Amino acid sequence: MAAVTDDDIIRRRLLIDGEGGNDDKRLNNLLKTFIRWSHLKDDDENSQAMYQRMQAMIAQCEYTVEKAMNTYEMNKQEQDNYEKLRQDIENKIEDATAKITEAKAELQLAKCIRKNRQEYDNLAKIIQQQPDRQETTRQLQTLGKELSSLASTKQQLEEKLELRKKQFMVLITSIHELQRILEVDEQKEKEESKEEDMDSTTT
Repeated sequence: MAAVTDDDIIRRRLLIDGEGGNDDKRLNNLLKTFIRWSHLKDDDENSQAMYQRMQAMIAQCEYTVEKAMNTYEMNKQEQDNYEKLRQDIENKIEDATAKITEAKAELQLAKCIRKNRQEYDNLAKIIQQQPDRQETTRQLQTLGKELSSLASTKQQLEEKLELRKKQFMVLITSIHELQRILEVDEQKEKEESKEEDMDSTTT
């Protein structure tokens, strides 16, 4: 025997109890009316009127069941939409976390490059104090190119890190906006549900 899920319980509850709790009473009234009608004679003047009344009560019960089914399906669809939206937000957060981790690694590399540059600067000063030789000059030129390349790499890494920070801030802002939209939708749904309950009570 298959296990009964929460959705099955809610669905059956809607079908049996309806929205306002008046459906049990309506069904009982229908049953009582039917019993009275079944005891009437065919030529009784009240027979046709009671028959029409039962038809109207049956139609109202069918309408209530159909309305409950539509409400259930709509709520289920909304739940699926919220689940997809939640998953999308989680994916974006994971992506942002991965980008931050990557940016931290790049920053660590930039610090290492900076440290190496300082060491190269110290080494260049020592070399400059040595007698002027052709090999020393060539080494100084090579070190100068390396220092220039390192400086360019450091600048690029710093710009990339700043870009990652801006992208993450935009993502966080989008997440907050999505959460606000969800809260507004949920509040609107509650208000509409209350209005439907009030309409059902008045009818």
